[in-house]
Amino acid sequence: MMNNLNFHRFDNEEKLAFSLAQSIVNHLNNAIAEKGSASLIVSGGSTPKKLFKALSEMNIDWDKIKIGLCDERLVEPTHNDSNEKLVRETLMTGYAQQATFIDMASEDETACSKHVKELLMPFDVIVLGMGEDAHTASLFPNHPRLGEAYDQTKENVCIKIVPQHTPHTRISLTLGAILSARHVYLHFQGESKLNVYKEALRGADPFAMPIRAIINQTDKKIEVYSA
Repeated sequence: MMNNLNFHRFDNEEKLAFSLAQSIVNHLNNAIAEKGSASLIVSGGSTPKKLFKALSEMNIDWDKIKIGLCDERLVEPTHNDSNEKLVRETLMTGYAQQATFIDMASEDETACSKHVKELLMPFDVIVLGMGEDAHTASLFPNHPRLGEAYDQTKENVCIKIVPQHTPHTRISLTLGAILSARHVYLHFQGESKLNVYKEALRGADPFAMPIRAIINQTDKKIEVYSA
């Protein structure tokens, strides 16, 4: 395995969720001890629901933690496809209801970038997901804006993505923004996604499989959690 990847494999989703939640909480607690606050950036979808529940049950200083998103669909926050709705209903419950949510639902990349930089950066922890097509955040395979999203010299940390095969325009963190986090996790479940991950490791083209832009770079250690 590449030296920038720590691979953690669990035999069930509950064990994964608890172990990953503990690791995340350790980093959040360290950030709070160092600077008085912490930021946690999470992904949507069905995969993180058990993780969110495990996190919500951990009694830490959530009132000192800001929660943001890797990407968001440009829909109303009450829409069933909204990642904000998912986070508020599944993560920001129990102890974690004391955390502060910072949205990113803006069509204006510059305004979104300013908002994220001022209120969430530097990121302490980011938890990425991965789709069956090897997308992460809203960075989709062979999308015409991937080159811009991968360009780490650009000032904007948000990019607007109109997916070619799924509904809703998105706003997503760029590769540079993702890799700027102090601690980067990749979280996926199931044999099919494990096979996607293995295929991504075997190849080099980050446009065909955007997750490669994360796992094949050598500047940042990635903690991979799988069940």
